[in-house]
Amino acid sequence: MRRINKWLMVCVCALFSLTGCYNTEPRENVLKIYNWADYIDEDVLAEFPRWYKEQTGEDIRIVYQTFDINEIMLTKIERGHEDFDVVCPSEYIIERMLRKGLLLPIDTVFGKTPNYLHNESPYIREQLDKLSRSGHRASDYAIGYMWGTAGILFNTDHVPAEDARTWASLWNLKYKNKILMKESYRDAYGTALIYANAGDLKKSKVTVEELMNNYSQASIDTVEKYLKAMKPLIAGWEADFGKEMMTKGKAWLNMTWSGDAVWAIEEAEGVGIHLDYEVPAEGSNVWYDGWVIPKYARNKKAASYFINYLCRPDVALRNMDACGYVSAVATPEILEVKIDTTLSYFADLSYFFGPAADSIQIDKVQYPDRTVVERCAMIRDSGDKTELVLEMWSRVKGDNLGVGVVIVILVFAGIMVVFTVYRKLQRYHHEKVQRRRRNHRRKK
Repeated sequence: MRRINKWLMVCVCALFSLTGCYNTEPRENVLKIYNWADYIDEDVLAEFPRWYKEQTGEDIRIVYQTFDINEIMLTKIERGHEDFDVVCPSEYIIERMLRKGLLLPIDTVFGKTPNYLHNESPYIREQLDKLSRSGHRASDYAIGYMWGTAGILFNTDHVPAEDARTWASLWNLKYKNKILMKESYRDAYGTALIYANAGDLKKSKVTVEELMNNYSQASIDTVEKYLKAMKPLIAGWEADFGKEMMTKGKAWLNMTWSGDAVWAIEEAEGVGIHLDYEVPAEGSNVWYDGWVIPKYARNKKAASYFINYLCRPDVALRNMDACGYVSAVATPEILEVKIDTTLSYFADLSYFFGPAADSIQIDKVQYPDRTVVERCAMIRDSGDKTELVLEMWSRVKGDNLGVGVVIVILVFAGIMVVFTVYRKLQRYHHEKVQRRRRNHRRKK
């Protein structure tokens, strides 16, 4: 789903192979971007320098780098003090960076250039502002980029919709070995707690937000219990290959993100596989990625202009088409493009686009109805409980390997021992021969 042409990646690699090349030119003429892989339209990226020149009269060259894990990006900035000018973390990392003082406020005055930052949906701004710290409003430091839900992608020929509308399907014995679980400890944690407390949720004794952000020892223990119970039923933990397995009919259920579901549904249709996506009735999480300027940035001006540029409606649409996710930009131009009168259902998107969008025909996977959003919540940073959660996740992933895997590991270990001993014997024999030769030369 997130795909970028190979030639661009080759150019990026070649660019970075020229170590220190940007140091030969003024730093204000370089913009260093750190983004998720395949998360932007390549032409949008390539056209920014020309647009920036038109707006400011200044030249800019882009140095572009990608990451696959939020924590890797954060470590490079927090510990390595890398001078990225603009990066795109997820909401909980934005919260962590804000708490640790690792963000600079985004400029909002652009001279003659329009301020496109106002195109961000008030709904997205409201959600991100939940991450605010005392004296530091999150929306001053972060602008939403893409957002979506977590739910269940399912094969409609094998799984009825009513099963996919509940997290219980991931623990259903009849789908054993046809289930794929996302290899994301945060999503797995929230999913397990929601399923374990489905009864209390139905009785309104607790909310989804309270559950997913409860990191008490009792909750951690509950999650471990339920994930271990799920483990024998799943075909595997997947980071990115799940959607492709679904399009080939090799799996029937996949806990995944809405953007990946959009890609998979479209791809599967072309090969006769019928997929659909549901956000379970118990509730789920809504996630948000946003652009921020790290503390060690050396070109805040160009970074602010770049974020502003991405909020143009035409640019936002191109990025949506490129990656399959939904932009945080909510303008009439985007709504007009996204309305699909061939659909048989209507959705209330007034929370996102405004009052006039209370009953529109629009893709339910990309744009969830108000009722769906209202039963979902954002997963916050687990703070000082993160280590405990990761230890639990390690136990879930690391035990019960299975007899076959254990045998393979033991055989491999045995081979390595034999190989090591053999190499040591060879070395000993070689050294013995060398000593004999040296002694022979001395005697001469």
